[in-house]
Amino acid sequence: MFDFFRKYNKIVMVFLFLLIIPSFIWFGVADRYNRSDRGEKVASVDGRDITRPEWDQQHRLEVDRIRQQSPNIDVALLDSDAAKYATLERMVRDRVLQVAAEKTNMTVSEDKLARLFAADQGLAMFRGADGKFDRALFQRATQQTPEQYEASVRASLATQQVLQGIAGSAFATKAQADATLNAFYDRREVQVAQLNPADFASKVTVSDADLEAWYKDHKAQFQAPEQANVEFVVLDVDSVKKNIAISEADLKTYYEQNKARFTTKEERRASHILITAPASAPAADRAKAKAKAEQLLAEVKKTPASFADIARKNSQDPGSAEKGGDLDFVKRDGTMVKPFEDAMFTLKKGEISDLVETEFGYHIIEVTDIKPEATPSFEQVRARIEDEARAQQATQEFAKAAESFTDMVFQQPDSLQPVADKFKLKIQTANDVARTPPAGASGPLANRKFLDALFAADSRERKHNTEAVEVAASQLASGRMTKYMAARTLEFAEVKDKVRSLLIAERASALAKADGEAKLKAWQADSAGAKLPAAVTVSRLDTRSLPAPVVEGALRADTVKLPAWAGIDLGAQGYAVVRVNKVVPREPPKPEQAQQESGQFAQVVAGAENNAYFELLKQRYKAEIVVPKPASPNP
Repeated sequence: MFDFFRKYNKIVMVFLFLLIIPSFIWFGVADRYNRSDRGEKVASVDGRDITRPEWDQQHRLEVDRIRQQSPNIDVALLDSDAAKYATLERMVRDRVLQVAAEKTNMTVSEDKLARLFAADQGLAMFRGADGKFDRALFQRATQQTPEQYEASVRASLATQQVLQGIAGSAFATKAQADATLNAFYDRREVQVAQLNPADFASKVTVSDADLEAWYKDHKAQFQAPEQANVEFVVLDVDSVKKNIAISEADLKTYYEQNKARFTTKEERRASHILITAPASAPAADRAKAKAKAEQLLAEVKKTPASFADIARKNSQDPGSAEKGGDLDFVKRDGTMVKPFEDAMFTLKKGEISDLVETEFGYHIIEVTDIKPEATPSFEQVRARIEDEARAQQATQEFAKAAESFTDMVFQQPDSLQPVADKFKLKIQTANDVARTPPAGASGPLANRKFLDALFAADSRERKHNTEAVEVAASQLASGRMTKYMAARTLEFAEVKDKVRSLLIAERASALAKADGEAKLKAWQADSAGAKLPAAVTVSRLDTRSLPAPVVEGALRADTVKLPAWAGIDLGAQGYAVVRVNKVVPREPPKPEQAQQESGQFAQVVAGAENNAYFELLKQRYKAEIVVPKPASPNP
């Protein structure tokens, strides 16, 4: 048998190739087709699946929209598991309402749609002077056809109708509103004794054996997450800009073409005396103002050095009179009214004008200084020109650089040095990087997508470069792990001091609770013997700096028989003994406030009914999310 295989091995190999390889191709292609065609199911509504690719695409659209509206937002917030799950929840909600609209035949009339489009200011920009709608401009700007936009608006209006009927019919009686609001605004006069664990810590003694035993029972609290030492490079417009060389000839050409921008216009410093005479004033009043101005003009012409003193005493311009009429330096750019500006720019330094009439009255102008127009030499502005020219070219070159950067980090995966050398980038390093960005993080290590790429299997196991990841607008990053530390339980020796603190705090809290319960029992039996601080009146809106559980406990205490007592276990914060002396009714609100509160309560009721109806629709149309909800971060 084996001799046959040895003798005819080439024939057998050909046979196996023809038999086996097609099966691999078939099943491989089929499997790939099935997976890529359908995608992983993440949710379903009315038997129709929402796939992971759909979810990813919708989340990208939402992230892009938010980043356009708020460019400075922390990208880590948008890339978090919680944010992505919230997107999926909104998709399910929209899908449920769409199905409900379809099943109940909700429609939008053509007239309503036409009125909506006519009132939409956002669509006005797509209409020409003749009033015609520019389809091509709309499609370029919105990446959708007018028909697609109309369909989306129609669907949105239809789904809104699903819940509007519930919200519109919701109401709350005055008795319901009063009962709820009065309970919320209720007040209690209380005396509170707080037992602080810190006061009992000195009474706690622990041995090494106690510490080790407690550590073994609470090992889950001492987990070090997976971490890595990493290095990374960032390509942005500024880094591209540094690598652009501009020839001297091009810089000089740029200078000549933009010389007017570098030229500083002539500036003049002037002082003035104003005698007001508005154009609308009666002729007699204007004549009187002119006579006064002529008198002052004769004085300053006679003794020019007295101009500032005369301005302080006589000018009716409150902004400059106290400064001797000084207006500081002014360019000829229309800042001043034209007659004033024309006169000021025809005078020589130290010269005083004749009367200048403007819409404000009569002016006497003295030019005190002149800065002539000046054009800096090429050498003086060379650095500025080079920076501007590089910036303009860098914006155009970034796309090419980004493509090359993306190719290099992939084609030379074992090192970032080649791409750093090519683009003159600094290789940055960071130690003890976790998969989740810490609060307040910035830069690439605050980007969830970049961190996911760093901790991907290829990067973790083979220390390969990540793909080029967009971490901000016009900013790409690639990184690689240099060292990986798997998640582990910290050894007792590493956390012994922390264990000691936690165990002492736990036992001190237990002592505080025991002491509080004993005091509560004794004071309930003998109220007169209770040693309590002065009484205060508390409510949900005014806690008087008491912990929220204490206030809630006081408000929930049975006040049929007063004084009422309550013991509140505050956990790590200790224990509180509360004595309720009396119920303090809420002060009746003013009519306007009462009306506002009733309206707000009705809105809350409508919201609750909407939510209840939506939950019913979810059950009716078998809506479910099959991916697990991410755990809430620890506070």
